[in-house]
Amino acid sequence: MATQAETSVSNETANDRVEHLDIPVEHSPTLEHPIRVRSRPMPYGVRIALHTHPWAQMAYTSRGVLRVATADSTWMVPPSRAIWVPPNVTHEVVIVEDAYLRTLYVDASVVPAGLDACRVVEVSPLLREVIAALDDAAITRTRERLLGTLALDEIIRSQPLPLSVPMPNEKRLRALCDAVLADPSNSDLERWSSEAGASTRTIARLFRRELGVSFSQWRQQAVLARAIPLLSQGRPLAQVARELGYQSQSAFSAMFRRAFGESPRAFFARDGHDEDAEQHID
Repeated sequence: MATQAETSVSNETANDRVEHLDIPVEHSPTLEHPIRVRSRPMPYGVRIALHTHPWAQMAYTSRGVLRVATADSTWMVPPSRAIWVPPNVTHEVVIVEDAYLRTLYVDASVVPAGLDACRVVEVSPLLREVIAALDDAAITRTRERLLGTLALDEIIRSQPLPLSVPMPNEKRLRALCDAVLADPSNSDLERWSSEAGASTRTIARLFRRELGVSFSQWRQQAVLARAIPLLSQGRPLAQVARELGYQSQSAFSAMFRRAFGESPRAFFARDGHDEDAEQHID
């Protein structure tokens, strides 16, 4: 099958199952077909290497969890949500949990104003059905254009979710942030600063200078990013709260509600989420 290769800029590591993504021609957007959809199951552990393409994309998973990273931020994408990536943004995708992935590829010529930054968004029932309708090899050009216009309008209207974790450029702070992302349960800035080889005051100053937030504010985003796959797996909320360093389930739930405006149970009560798993999330 003929493919249109994306520009890859990554190296494979021993612990990753790396794919250097090629987009089949029939899924590549053009001026004549500015929005295309590609659907496929993606197993846990796959990392689609850093790549860049001239079109935008919206990656939507009806089940499973994705992590998408750029040079200066990382996003966790829960089930039944999507991430928008503008044209020419270098990024990688990691499958954190077995997923069924539908990706909209959107030609730069039809990208609406205001969609110039990555964002995780809610997928409305209407947008979900429009994506499914576009995923039809026999779709007519007229129907494709009408549905494509509706999809873009729904994306613009979609509510962004606070699921980005900004990442710094300064080497010591970057190493510290990578370590906290791996284990966000520890809130001791003094310990993290010591491991980074800098004073607490220096690290606090770097957080403000590089990321514009305090360590505690940044760590909360790291906690939320870590919580998403754990809760998606159906783990009991009390267990997740303990694992992330919270003294009580209620304290964790209150933090989650402040961030998302709803409880963990309500957040994951979406089509495509395992009903058996939902009963573990209160």
